[in-house]
Amino acid sequence: MTTATPAPSARARSAGRPDLVRYVAMDFWRNLRNVGNSFFVIVLPTALFLFFGASMSWSGESVGVGNVSAWTMIAIASYGAAMATTSMAGSAALEIQQGWGRQLALTAMPHSAFVLAKTVVSVAIATLPVLVLNVAGVFTVADMPTGTWLATVALTVVGALPFAFYGLAVGLTFRSDAAVGTATGLLVILSFLGNAFMPLDGVLLDIGRFTPMYGIVALARYPLTEGNLVSTSGATDYDPLWTVLANVGGWTAVFAVACLMLQRRRTARR
Repeated sequence: MTTATPAPSARARSAGRPDLVRYVAMDFWRNLRNVGNSFFVIVLPTALFLFFGASMSWSGESVGVGNVSAWTMIAIASYGAAMATTSMAGSAALEIQQGWGRQLALTAMPHSAFVLAKTVVSVAIATLPVLVLNVAGVFTVADMPTGTWLATVALTVVGALPFAFYGLAVGLTFRSDAAVGTATGLLVILSFLGNAFMPLDGVLLDIGRFTPMYGIVALARYPLTEGNLVSTSGATDYDPLWTVLANVGGWTAVFAVACLMLQRRRTARR
């Protein structure tokens, strides 16, 4: 005679909710207390902005509906947010591969809740450099209309989400914290090619348009520049919105497919 397993009660179904909230808070605080992670995610981008975006003689010059300082701030905030989502997603993949998922299986929190918690923490961590940089911009020389400012903040955070797939792909490929560090370090080169740190011209600009950081930086800047590019040579150029969205969508698909293939390869080995 077999006994049917009773359906979980409403109390049992909701039992994991406090655990989820507690885990999100603890994981957020754990990552925030990580000195190395906090430095590269929050302190370094802010220092870059204060040096390149607020203290230069040309920082107050007009760009779009704002100035050069705002143009620089948006790009560096995009870099900081992308670095945050990359490191968080990569670390989450490593935790799962190294057995943390099996430990969580012994608790009341299901695997889906773990994924949700990591997503919430990733977005929260990615928001920190954006907020800090924008506050620094308010108290320095960055200038643009309030509506434009709010739009760029939202687009900066949203634009960093594709790099969660990038970090996850790295974490699924290499079972090493050093690999995630290398992936975040590579973002410096990608940000340079993405027209983030200085205006690109000629061949470098043509190459940069096909790199993953270019799309999210151009999208975050779009409310400020409406697609018009800044040039040190005086040349005029323009990015239609559809090309920017195509870049973001294309690289998001590439990173997502890579994650799917790597996950299938990992489970196939078992």
